[in-house]
Amino acid sequence: MSQALFDAVKNGDLSQLNSALPGADVNAVGEGGMTPLMLAASLGHLDQVNALIGAGANVAARDEREYNALMCAVYNADLDRGFPDVVQALIDAGADIETKIFYDIRPLMLAAGAGEAGVVIVLLNAGVDPKARNEGGRTALMMVKDKDYVDVINLLHEAESMVELGEDGGGCGSRNAPNSNVVTFLKKDQH
Repeated sequence: MSQALFDAVKNGDLSQLNSALPGADVNAVGEGGMTPLMLAASLGHLDQVNALIGAGANVAARDEREYNALMCAVYNADLDRGFPDVVQALIDAGADIETKIFYDIRPLMLAAGAGEAGVVIVLLNAGVDPKARNEGGRTALMMVKDKDYVDVINLLHEAESMVELGEDGGGCGSRNAPNSNVVTFLKKDQH
């Protein structure tokens, strides 16, 4: 019964998925420890992600690589892209925006390193810490500076400067809501 879920997700067929949901284990584990939700997130199938979440899929489940559905949506190396709308849906469903994989890589770091500006905006608006560091002491901004993703570099520079303004009392941000200024900046910048 669970294989039908995986087949529906692979086919990108929402009606097939809805037919397979009754009686199926929405948290079934497939190849590599992936759940149907992780697979749908990695493929950018927003409708399927929402259907699986509505059916009780666990947004915190992890595969053998320690990826959860959020990390799968942030960047899919095989497709060379991330899915901002899916990232937002997972955040709305309670996904941990500061989740870590190997070497303490967080979603913002993965998105920045891949040049996924849309995902970076969603994560910053959700309140991620732009100054968080991995095990090597590197921030998302430090990681993206090795690449030519100018739009992501500019977003992260602005986010870090807004956090610094809030910490120094020079802005209207605070330590408890470090990205309140970033949200305003990013929303203005999207027009």
